Amino acid sequence: MSSLFLRGAVLALFVTPVAAQACATCGCSLSADAAMGYSAMSGWRVNLEYDFIDQDQLRARYSPISPAQVAALNPPGSTPQNPGSQEVEHGTINRYLTAGITYSPSANWAISALIPFINRTHTTYNNVSPDQLTAADLSDAHSVGLGDIKLIGAYQGLLPTHNLGVQLGFKLPTGRYGGQDVVTGASVGRDPVFFKTGPNAALGEALDSSLNPGNGSTDLILGAYYYQAISQNFDAFVNGQIQTAIAHNLDLQNADFRPGTSENLSFGLRYERNPGWTPQLQVNLTHKLHDQGALADNTDTAGTVVYLSPGLTAMVARQLHAFAFVQRPVFSYLEGYQVFPHWTGSVGLSYAF
Repeated sequence: MSSLFLRGAVLALFVTPVAAQACATCGCSLSADAAMGYSAMSGWRVNLEYDFIDQDQLRARYSPISPAQVAALNPPGSTPQNPGSQEVEHGTINRYLTAGITYSPSANWAISALIPFINRTHTTYNNVSPDQLTAADLSDAHSVGLGDIKLIGAYQGLLPTHNLGVQLGFKLPTGRYGGQDVVTGASVGRDPVFFKTGPNAALGEALDSSLNPGNGSTDLILGAYYYQAISQNFDAFVNGQIQTAIAHNLDLQNADFRPGTSENLSFGLRYERNPGWTPQLQVNLTHKLHDQGALADNTDTAGTVVYLSPGLTAMVARQLHAFAFVQRPVFSYLEGYQVFPHWTGSVGLSYAF
């Protein structure tokens, strides 16, 4: 294996972005651990990653759908057609900057902290009434701040080669979160985000709870990974992770919110012939269940997405590596109406010492 593959990532093992997920496609599904390469080396590593996701296409199930088509499915006075009566979003631009630090005392163990900063712009029509799906009816909100921090530990001493590992961790409710009691309209949570322009702002409405920088839940994270050289120049990997809420601070009657469980699976190949640069290809699968509670958008938050993700990892200096990836969706099944990206981009730096 190349030196890049060996040094690549006790910390990158845990640098998977911690984007808040308001839908099945809001979070980045790229496997940054595989992007940087796995490692059994001890020591410290610091990482910085930037992810950009522009959800600019409205979709229902397998296909794009326009606001005009939504309106046609829901004429005045009718019972809304499947996917149902719910919010119709216009677009969401997500920018995630994640800092991470990991300490590995030996080849077997590592512990990591991931600290995200979230900058999100969201626009919405708010409902399926045909006369309210025009530009004049758009509302805008800007969600900025510290997100929910992850603490994750890993053990990779199951095999003498240290190429099989398991993960256990938690997502903490460190970001601002909340919404409004659906009966009284009272603000709940910790400094929730409110709309700034449009009809929703005029009514004093809060942004969806799942689109705030945090969501108020404490989540359990379980994962595993395996990597193996399959020829002189190629290495293969597979990893999976599940994240599920075990406690939620928004638990009041008429003001409760619990994020849906998400599952991620990635696999791919790395071309290791040149230690200075490593082309690679990933396939990333994400499956997310519905958010639950009175503050949840129960209809529009579940689905399955598959991305094809080509990228490159490069050795910038002896202990400094960088990577860049583009994700292109190749399959999606989205329940309800959801905004969806045509592509996503990720870049990152990793320094070991």
